[in-house]
Amino acid sequence: MIHYTQCPVCHSTNFQLVLSAQDHTVSKEKFTIWQCGNCSLRFTQDVPPQEEIGRYYRSEDYISHSDTQRGLVNSLYHQVRKITLNTKRSWVKRATGRSEGSLLDIGAGTGAFLNHMQSTGWTVEGVEPDAKAIEVAERRYKLTLNSPAELFGYADERFDVITMWHVLEHVHQLQEYIGQLKKLLKKDGVLLIAVPNYTSYDAAHYGEFWAAYDVPRHLYHFSPAAMKMLLQAHGFEICRLHPMWFDSFYVSLLSEKYKTGRSDFFNGFIRGFESNLRAMKNTRLASSIVYEVKSDSRS
Repeated sequence: MIHYTQCPVCHSTNFQLVLSAQDHTVSKEKFTIWQCGNCSLRFTQDVPPQEEIGRYYRSEDYISHSDTQRGLVNSLYHQVRKITLNTKRSWVKRATGRSEGSLLDIGAGTGAFLNHMQSTGWTVEGVEPDAKAIEVAERRYKLTLNSPAELFGYADERFDVITMWHVLEHVHQLQEYIGQLKKLLKKDGVLLIAVPNYTSYDAAHYGEFWAAYDVPRHLYHFSPAAMKMLLQAHGFEICRLHPMWFDSFYVSLLSEKYKTGRSDFFNGFIRGFESNLRAMKNTRLASSIVYEVKSDSRS
């Protein structure tokens, strides 16, 4: 197991235990979550190393790998995805000012986003560690996804856009990945990173049952302050924050199930709606945030 003796973002040794959360998806094991007193990052302590964590993803309910539509929550996820694919494309277009170009999606899952972007004129490549997801992408979309090792073999300044949709929290080589992304982006390129936000209302409401902690698969739990510090250390600047409005509902529905042992659509919807109301006043409180990032002109 990986036992952190310093913060994965800022390397401070000033951190403390904040809660213990259960893996509700696969193992039912409990893991502790700690918070850095310097940058405010939360991280899961004593996580499996990269070569051993694969067994914690082996579940038909892990939707990004299996594309399962079993159950109410997963069925709703697929309906919403049709909308979010267009939203993601609009974020890319707005951030770049382009309708086509070269795009790399890291943690491409089963390839739905890459397929959507390719169909609208983009040249796409994807990186995905899960063999089952790679097989689904090939069968469903005729996409050939690369292994994560290929990320460090791409030529510098190759991509106009790099996207990571709920992926960074899974990456063991956190600092190395961010450094490599800086190399791979063209000078005017854009990085879009979506991560859960533990400073949201739904996170505070559900506490240890908040589904977006998703231990031990989620190694890190970001706040806007922690994300800013991580990106600035690599010569990036955050240009804009985009709330992911549907995530609060999806996460709250799962959290209700984890907390009560049963699906409660009504209460999950109410908590998600309340979370979004607060985020409308302050995007930094959204359940999930997309960080639109470019190279700092001063770096």
